[in-house]
Amino acid sequence: MIERENLPALASGFLATLCGVGIARFAYTALLPMLVTEGWFSDTQAAYLGATNLLGYFFGALAAHALSERYPARHVMSWAFAIIALSFLLCAVPGSYAWFSLWRFAAGFAGAVLMVVGPSMALAATPGSGKPAVGALVFTGIGAGALVSATLVPALLALDLKWTWLALGVLCAAAGLAGTVSMAKLNELKPAEASTPVNGGPLRSLLTVSVLLVIAAYAFDALGFVPHTVFWVDFLAREVDLGSRSAAIQWFVFGLGAIVGPFAAGWLVKRFGWHTSLAAAYLLKAVAIGLPLLSTGLVSRSLSSFIVGAMVPGIVALTAGRLAELVGPTAHKRIWGQATAVFAAAQALSGYAMSSLYATSGSYQPLFLVGTLLLVAGFVLLCLDPRRSAFTR
Repeated sequence: MIERENLPALASGFLATLCGVGIARFAYTALLPMLVTEGWFSDTQAAYLGATNLLGYFFGALAAHALSERYPARHVMSWAFAIIALSFLLCAVPGSYAWFSLWRFAAGFAGAVLMVVGPSMALAATPGSGKPAVGALVFTGIGAGALVSATLVPALLALDLKWTWLALGVLCAAAGLAGTVSMAKLNELKPAEASTPVNGGPLRSLLTVSVLLVIAAYAFDALGFVPHTVFWVDFLAREVDLGSRSAAIQWFVFGLGAIVGPFAAGWLVKRFGWHTSLAAAYLLKAVAIGLPLLSTGLVSRSLSSFIVGAMVPGIVALTAGRLAELVGPTAHKRIWGQATAVFAAAQALSGYAMSSLYATSGSYQPLFLVGTLLLVAGFVLLCLDPRRSAFTR
């Protein structure tokens, strides 16, 4: 149960993840097939635009902490909301590939800022007893954004592609306004206070074998989940020949999974501990990514959509919790920032590599095979953790 005084913090964090990934990134997944069929871009160009968004996310993840130290966090977030809204509004008419690349990059950059600063700001403004509930609900914004893109985008595409871009821009602007109002109610730390180091020791002392294995596995997660989060809808709509409507339904199922994911992660941790739950999540996600290699029937594709959707925010929450368990709450923010930067770099690399593989092969099937193997590699790394038994219940 969320206490009333924690609602502004929850709203701020939820809207940040809703726009930062749920719309800034996932709405493009639903748009991608129509960009190709309407002739705005070739299939290869549309794929690379998705990868450019991931590149922007990488640079945004690197810059987010420094920006929030130099300027008030709520101002940084308000600008990020505005940039995402503009990235949709200014792409509402056909334009050059360079123009769309610029705004897909900007949306990725701003999305990463919201994802790094928003949840941290929300948790910092929440009393200790309310942190677990707020921490779980904040990340449901990712799934809510996927649900919005799965319902709103197909309905608008029936009218016109340009109206879809405009509507998404207006939605992000409204979310940004609501987020700004919510942030104004928070007792935000002053920049000088917020930038005070929480751990004065060298970073090297925190990078134990266990921590490095968790971060390395997190990088493999970033490498492996790109096929579902960028190309899944286009794969189903055009390669499997289901059409945009049926593919959008699967994106809706993905969004449902993404809402359930943080809660499922919490349930697992209570019963099995952080390490075992995290390892199990990698194995489950690997199986789900590989399902399209066996079958794209209704049951298989729905399970794949739901499980991968659930494990996207689920693994984020489990990784954050496992790192906190390993390094303690004081050093957690510092290590989590490093893990986020590694994740973003791997994600951007995978975006371009997967796009190149698709351009070469002309099929999305090899991408799912590679993604499955990468998640299995992440699972193996976690199994090598020398401290795994100490934290398994």
